[in-house]
Amino acid sequence: MYLLVYVDDLILTGNQSTSITTFTRHLHSEFSIKDLGLLNYFLGLEVMHDTEGLFLTQTKYANDILDRAGLLNAKPVATPLSISDTFTTDGTPFSDNTLYRSLVGALQYLTITRPDLSYAVNKACQHLHSPTEKHFQLVKRILCYVKGTISHGLVFTRPATSTILGYSDAD
Repeated sequence: MYLLVYVDDLILTGNQSTSITTFTRHLHSEFSIKDLGLLNYFLGLEVMHDTEGLFLTQTKYANDILDRAGLLNAKPVATPLSISDTFTTDGTPFSDNTLYRSLVGALQYLTITRPDLSYAVNKACQHLHSPTEKHFQLVKRILCYVKGTISHGLVFTRPATSTILGYSDAD
């Protein structure tokens, strides 16, 4: 059984429905909870279930970013950056630092289901303190790539055998 807690939202999943039911009943006896059933949408992540496993995407979230940037009708590109694109520190300062930071932050959250964006978004993040016009053009290119790959996401298939794994952040 897996339990994900984010502020006042919970996701509970596992392969033994009796354990989940018992745990949910116990939670309900201690707290006021509402069971929303099968997970479909959580914190901008869309979850699709099938017999093979799960597909996670952020299509709605990506559309919202494109809308905020005014790029819903943009022409898609094949890669997030071209081989000649570089994030240099020189150039004309970008006039709206807040917009740049907002779009780059949104793209950073999009990398949860889009690891193909990680390198380009990381490069854009390195210039949050003083973006230039060129930086903003490169962020727009990343967004044009997102436009062309809007339905991409992560596939999690059911394993053939179960194993127990434990992770801890021992700080």
